[in-house]
Amino acid sequence: MRQLAKGPSRCPSCGAAAASTDGFDAAAANQEQLLQLENAKLRAEKLMLWKWNPFQVEKLRRALGTAAADGAASPASPPFSAATAQMSSNRSPFEVYGGGLAGRDRQSVLGLAGRALEELKTMCSSGEPLWVRSVETGRDILNYDEYVRLFRRDDGPGDRRAGWSVEASRETGLVYLDATKLVYAFMDVNQWKELFPSMISKASTLDVIRTRDDDDGHDGVVQLMFAEVQMLTPMIPTREFYFARYCKKLAAEKWVIVDVSFDKAEADVGTSPLLTCWKNPSGCIIEEQANGHSRVTWMEHTRCRECAVPSMYRAVTASGLAFGARRWVATLQLQCERMVFWVATNVPTRDNSGVSTLAGRRSVLKLAHRMTSSLCRVMGGSRGLAWSRAPRAGAGDVRLTSRTNAGDPGEPQGLIACAVLSTWLPVSPTALLDFLRDESRRPEWDVTLAGRAVQCRVNLTKGKDRCNCVTAYVSSRADGQGGEWVVQDSCTSPCESIVAYAPVDAAVLQPVISGHDSSGVALLPCGFAVVPDGLEARPAVIRSRREDGAAAGSLVTVAFQVLASSSPAAALSPESAETVTSLVSCTLRRVKKALGCQDR
Repeated sequence: MRQLAKGPSRCPSCGAAAASTDGFDAAAANQEQLLQLENAKLRAEKLMLWKWNPFQVEKLRRALGTAAADGAASPASPPFSAATAQMSSNRSPFEVYGGGLAGRDRQSVLGLAGRALEELKTMCSSGEPLWVRSVETGRDILNYDEYVRLFRRDDGPGDRRAGWSVEASRETGLVYLDATKLVYAFMDVNQWKELFPSMISKASTLDVIRTRDDDDGHDGVVQLMFAEVQMLTPMIPTREFYFARYCKKLAAEKWVIVDVSFDKAEADVGTSPLLTCWKNPSGCIIEEQANGHSRVTWMEHTRCRECAVPSMYRAVTASGLAFGARRWVATLQLQCERMVFWVATNVPTRDNSGVSTLAGRRSVLKLAHRMTSSLCRVMGGSRGLAWSRAPRAGAGDVRLTSRTNAGDPGEPQGLIACAVLSTWLPVSPTALLDFLRDESRRPEWDVTLAGRAVQCRVNLTKGKDRCNCVTAYVSSRADGQGGEWVVQDSCTSPCESIVAYAPVDAAVLQPVISGHDSSGVALLPCGFAVVPDGLEARPAVIRSRREDGAAAGSLVTVAFQVLASSSPAAALSPESAETVTSLVSCTLRRVKKALGCQDR
């Protein structure tokens, strides 16, 4: 900022040649009053930097650069200007489309949010001809021609441009959490990420456009947000959204939360290579039910630039299973069940073995949730992970990345290497999950056990499906008081299943089982993500014998993490890369062999 104020050679906003320092001083002297007003505004915005908001940083840079170039105190460049759209394509929308909004832009956002609210209400409640029920899958399909006619929507990127795809889906489900708590969770970005650990890799609240209308919670709040949504594989690029979120109370026990992308009406921004994903009005209507439950109707409507997708993932992305309403609702139901079981005091003994106290149960469940969340963060295709292909021949399509940990007590300190491998297996997701959870077959695939048998000592159910559970195994070489245990967290829903596990020393795990805080237990979880392959279409002709190749399969991602060096400043060595690549490749080979599909 100091260097820019002295007089940059080029304007950071538009690239124009800057005026000389003398010219800047003379103009500033002539307009001292305007400068004082502008500086006061910049000082107020500078306070936001203590929260490390990259959007405000970018806005300050643009403001200072514009003042230096024009020789006067002029307002900051609009965050969505044509110059912004021409910025380097290696920057993310998170960096480019941030910044505060001027007064008239705030009014535009408020008007857009109001229209989006009405559209979402119609989209959630309408039937035919707007939504048509699929005969094959039984799910709703949007009639896009009717949508355009009804809402006269033809004003955003992707509507009539080549290279854009439109995805729309709707789902309704019962959630085991009351409406008020759900609303608070959606409007708090940290709680929102906790509700969707497998889907949201990054999220941030950028600005609050309007605070609540009264004392009734978040009623009327409008805020700008950023989110990066992922699948549990680095082979599918993440989707980055910049949007306004509007929360409104419709009735005594009914809320609506709507998200909609915002942009000034500048055509060059809509065609910018930086803009890859766009939200039409999307979100959910939450209705309070009996016994603290909520009925959630979710509608997801997005437009994205078409990108190269591996053939085995085309069906799951095209069907909406990857990013559609079905997955949002299924993930929300799963996490709300976990929260209910976390506070439950009446769990049957058969579903609560190996832990004698309620404090111990909660401590173990908290540790397991942290394991799964950590594994999900390193499985996705976030640009922040900088994935590269493994150099070793014969390793398959293994992706490698590394990161440093210098302050998080929940992970070992130093350089951490991660390898991920995704493939398709001709095994149903249910059968594959049962295989991975079968302790008698664990030595067949777990390379860390060296063929040793294991015995389950802890089993805690955390959902109505007993496959949603936390288990702790001890190997045949360790007794109950010493040696190394394996803690495993299993999560399953109709859209995906996750098995996360990590070795834990018995001396470290025993205090957790007794109820002590588990946040300081350093873990590097490994595991699996299992997703249906998306081939849900039923055959047009019913036969007594299933045709060859018609059986459903699974998309499987295997991930391994290892501590490559205890020094955070170290670089990833070829030896460490080879070690983690071998672990993930060998694990998948063993799974294939055990399931009888080595040739896949």
